Order: sequence, then structure tokens, then C-alpha cells
Amino acid sequence: MDWNMIWQLIDPRLMIVVAACWIIGYTLKKTPHVPDWTIIYVVTLIAILLTVWLLGFSPESIIQGILAGAFAVYGNQFIKQARIGADDDAKSE
Repeated sequence: MDWNMIWQLIDPRLMIVVAACWIIGYTLKKTPHVPDWTIIYVVTLIAILLTVWLLGFSPESIIQGILAGAFAVYGNQFIKQARIGADDDAKSE
């Protein structure tokens, strides 16, 4: 699957939802007493609610919300793992 296909799956109007979810996820990660395992559920729920608010209630909006939340979590993990890989490569040299 290439990136163009992924970009076509998410409504372009929802990039603000992805950004908001990324910020909310980061904030929750830094908040004491919030278990890490709950962050993905909170981010997904917020993404669905924001998407329904922006696009109206429909099955497509719910799916778009799930995709926006997943895209935010995936993007965060992608950058995090890239940094870890870069640090490991630097240490092995």
C-alpha cells in the first residue's frame, strides 16, 4: 500500500482532527496517572466525536473518525520508532 492510497482514504478536511488527536495523545502520555493502554481508546473516541461534529453523523463519519485516530497514533509511533532506530544506529557505530 502506498501513501497516496492512504491519503485518499482520509477526508482532507480531517487533517485538523489528526493534528488535534496527536496533541491530545501527547498530552495524555505526559499526564500522570493515565495508563498508556488507555490513550489509543481516548484518542479514537475523540477522533470519532470530532469527525461526527465536522461531517455529521453517518457510518462513513464513524469510519473516517477511526481512520483519523489511527493515523494520528500510527504517525506518532512511526516517528518514535524512527528516533529509536536512529539512536540505535548511532550507538552501534
